[in-house]
Amino acid sequence: MNSESLLEPVVAFTIYLSLMVVMAVYFYNKTKSQSDFVLGGRKLGSFVTALSANASDFSGWLLLGLPGAIYASGFGEAWIAVGLACGSLGSWVLLAPRLRVYTHRVTDFLTGGESNSLTLSSFLENRFADRSRLLRAVSAIIIIVFYFFYVASGMTAMMALFDQVFGLGPVPAVLIGLGFVVAYTVIGGFLAVSVTDTVQAVLMWIALLFVPIVAVGAIGGLGEVRDGVAAGSESLLSAFGGASLNADTGTWEPTGALGWVVIVSGLAWAFGYFGQPHILARYMGIRSVKQIPVAATVSVTWAVTAMAMAVLVGYVGIAYFEAPLSDPEQVFPALITALMNPWVAGFLMAAILAAVMSTADSQLLVASSAITEDGYRAFVDKHASPTRLMWLSRVTVVVVAVIAALVALFGDQSVMDLVGYAWAGFGAGFGPVLLMSVFWRRMTWAGALAGMVAGASMAVVWDIFDEHVLGLGLYAMIPAVALSFLCIVVFNPLGKVTEQMATDFDAMKHEIRTGEPPVREEPSAGA
Repeated sequence: MNSESLLEPVVAFTIYLSLMVVMAVYFYNKTKSQSDFVLGGRKLGSFVTALSANASDFSGWLLLGLPGAIYASGFGEAWIAVGLACGSLGSWVLLAPRLRVYTHRVTDFLTGGESNSLTLSSFLENRFADRSRLLRAVSAIIIIVFYFFYVASGMTAMMALFDQVFGLGPVPAVLIGLGFVVAYTVIGGFLAVSVTDTVQAVLMWIALLFVPIVAVGAIGGLGEVRDGVAAGSESLLSAFGGASLNADTGTWEPTGALGWVVIVSGLAWAFGYFGQPHILARYMGIRSVKQIPVAATVSVTWAVTAMAMAVLVGYVGIAYFEAPLSDPEQVFPALITALMNPWVAGFLMAAILAAVMSTADSQLLVASSAITEDGYRAFVDKHASPTRLMWLSRVTVVVVAVIAALVALFGDQSVMDLVGYAWAGFGAGFGPVLLMSVFWRRMTWAGALAGMVAGASMAVVWDIFDEHVLGLGLYAMIPAVALSFLCIVVFNPLGKVTEQMATDFDAMKHEIRTGEPPVREEPSAGA
């Protein structure tokens, strides 16, 4: 690329990245403790909660992975989007209210007062009065391990974007992108991440709306788009038919009717919403339960419309480009480059960077809190000051980012593969356990530990087992979630429900029903 062609994207990226850092600096003085750094003091409004949850959720998958999947294989890939839309609504309705109240009010089993649990790991420990501390340790390990892969998916998308725009190699791309993400996450913590994610969600949605409109106009209308797609293969338009892009011949080849495995696997992505710590943190950080219905409406509306537009981007790419793209996941950036004025293109490319960064920052924050809250504070120095924990969290953000960057640089997987792997790990490792925790009064620590270990382990080994033994191609989420639920029920009798656990559960239900917390008796001085 010549220097003139680089001017516009360089200016756009510089403005965007500078804005992110400025907002982080603004929130620096509002972040005074570990609670502020990890959950923003539970002060998020409904609009910020909704859009920041979406931005931290969809990431590069929405602007790169989904359009690329549609471009390569057609509408059959949209079953994942259907599953995600259902899962998003379900998690807001079933989990968000109870998790917000329960994590705040559950009794600290060590002190007897409200725990104000800042992480899922600390919540599970307090929910089940787990004096062995196994729940906290195992859940923290699951969070840290899977976030290496999740953050690596963002780094992979970032490398592809910087290569497309600037022709940069992987190492400088990761250094630049990760440097800014780490900077504003370390500086501003949860509040900065949530507000910047809200801005990023707006940018992503505008980009997804604007590019297809311009492209459809350039092609000649929606009818021409359909004809162009059908010319590639009629199977691309069928929700129950499959197609595959042959890179050697540059043509789409029908693969026959979609089997139940493909459809069920796509829909199974829904369950991932019940176990993603970076999304659940937004539920925990909203100001009050009363704001959840508005947040849910905004969030689900954004998600459904954004995914519909991402599907359209994939189709428009098929109709627009005469020669098929060598990398389907670059269809959105390729359309921007081909259709837009360089200055407009620069800011739209910044929207893709926003998608990548909005997930990476949230994941880094949750991973660092798992190390500091659930590792250092729980097992090393339980009397560590809030300020010390906050600064330790800032250091661990950098450490996790570096390791994830190494996974991205030396791994060989697509954005879609990495996201799918981590999504299943979190969905199966935490989803069944959290749902049962907030809906089953008689659940014990034994059931929770068994379900968590079984779900996360199956998510790891299923692909290997399926590839070498069964050959089904079934998404790991399905067997992993099923095994997790089974193990929760089977092993639950090995633990017992204490009187305090039962009281806490009833108090949570009372607050959800009435909107008012019950009066808590203060622990005695000798407690």
